Amino acid sequence: MTTASLPELDLSPAVVEAARTSKAWPFEEARKLLKRVEKAKIDRPVLFETGYGPSGLPHIGTFGEVARTTMVRTAFRLLSEDRIPTRLLCFSDDMDGMRKIPENVPDRAALEPYLHMPLTAVPNPFGGDYDSFGAHNNAMLRRFLDHFGFNYEFASATDYYKSGRFDAILIKAAEKYQEIMDVMLPTLGEERQATYSPFLPISPLSGRVLYVPMKAVDARAGTITFEDEDGTDVTLPVTGGNVKLQWKPDFGARWAALDVDFEMFGKDHLTNQPIYDRICEVLGGTPPEHFVYELFLDEVGQKISKSKGNGLTIDEWLTYASPESLALYMFTKPKTAKKLYFDIIPKAVDEYFAFAEKYPSMPVEQQLANPAWHIHSGHPPKVDVPISFTMLLNLVSASNAQTKDVLWALILRHVPGVTPQSHPKLDELVGYAIRYFEDFVKPAKVFHAPDEVELAALKALDDKLASLPEDADGSAIQDAVLDVARAIERYQDPGKKSPDGGPGVSVAWFSALYKLLLGQEKGPRFGSFVALYGIPETRELIAKAISGELVSSGD
Repeated sequence: MTTASLPELDLSPAVVEAARTSKAWPFEEARKLLKRVEKAKIDRPVLFETGYGPSGLPHIGTFGEVARTTMVRTAFRLLSEDRIPTRLLCFSDDMDGMRKIPENVPDRAALEPYLHMPLTAVPNPFGGDYDSFGAHNNAMLRRFLDHFGFNYEFASATDYYKSGRFDAILIKAAEKYQEIMDVMLPTLGEERQATYSPFLPISPLSGRVLYVPMKAVDARAGTITFEDEDGTDVTLPVTGGNVKLQWKPDFGARWAALDVDFEMFGKDHLTNQPIYDRICEVLGGTPPEHFVYELFLDEVGQKISKSKGNGLTIDEWLTYASPESLALYMFTKPKTAKKLYFDIIPKAVDEYFAFAEKYPSMPVEQQLANPAWHIHSGHPPKVDVPISFTMLLNLVSASNAQTKDVLWALILRHVPGVTPQSHPKLDELVGYAIRYFEDFVKPAKVFHAPDEVELAALKALDDKLASLPEDADGSAIQDAVLDVARAIERYQDPGKKSPDGGPGVSVAWFSALYKLLLGQEKGPRFGSFVALYGIPETRELIAKAISGELVSSGD
């Protein structure tokens, strides 16, 4: 199944030449792949592959592999001037046995009888139209990939094994059984060596994937013999879905069977890469080009896991931000371990729009290094978002807006010429900001009663704002706010100099303002916030802080 069509690329000489020297990581990887393809004189479509284990609900790391592989594929198309056809295959290992029950599924006890059965033979605990747990999780992944508009083909291991598409490589594996064992056994402990087999038969008795030693492997007949769960010897053909391969041999066998040219994987696979490569070679294939990325971590620094359900799911990110912001997060520093939890969303959103807004004015060399080019496969949209996501969150916090209409009423008063119709992307952000604030910011808000110094500072700030015209811009307001702090010893910073030569202003001043007025540790540039929120509205907020009303409302 191929979804969205491939976008056309600008193949003008200047763009192609810039791509040849671009230091953006997708171009660096694509240059390696192009060199391989030209050396091997490949006369078929170049195959990019991503692997997916549907043992639990798909997490964002799964999306990241497809997004990043698409970025390399687009870079390859540009470098090759789109003369070499390409394919992207998203392969699901849905014939794997369910070795443990995921923590984030309903009625876990109901799945216990199906432990070690192929994921496509496990009933779907979520109900609905999908007849198995594997099919349900595959559908969730495809739904998101389709939503984002990826061009890909989806492949099911169950389909490939049962339809016979892997029969030839399975027969080859039977012929090369000892050579595969020679690769695998040195990597295993003594106890595991005694029972290991690259073949995992599906028990005719129970339907489970069996981890049992082989009593015989008949390469000529293409069969294996093993002891089933009831103690009887069973002989099965290795073809037709009766048998699957252990995951390490399966990696290399798939590369050989499908002629995979490029596959990326996480750092947790790095030590196994030589094993995958060697098995691919034993089975007559050429290992693909690899790209190893660092792992995603949850907020406490643990690797995110489908079965644990830690970190973020795809749907959770999309509840609070756009797919483009997620793609930016995937583009940036793929070889650096990154935490993947809710707090990183606002920054990712604002950085995406900053890159997209700069793109049109950049020279071509910088455009090809801009994440927006890679996120949108060479076609970044024109965006106009005059208010940052972080600023919107603070506006929601100050105004207690619970609907888009309330927040838009505030925006319309202070940003001329901006409406939901004229700025649909901003309207989208307004909705995200309200949801994000309600779920993550509001529960964490903590106001405290101002002490004597803070009371005096708030009163001085109120007087200063009262002296400004209501249409004062953010810079004028920021200067006024700084003037107030320069006279207060607590907020002076001797390491900085004010325009009159006195001490500058400490960041503690702005931290105090956000704690006192918004119940938060930090916020955007305060002058810009006041200009957008409104001077009268800000003075009203100050009055509530002075009276203690904000503290009582936060209890």
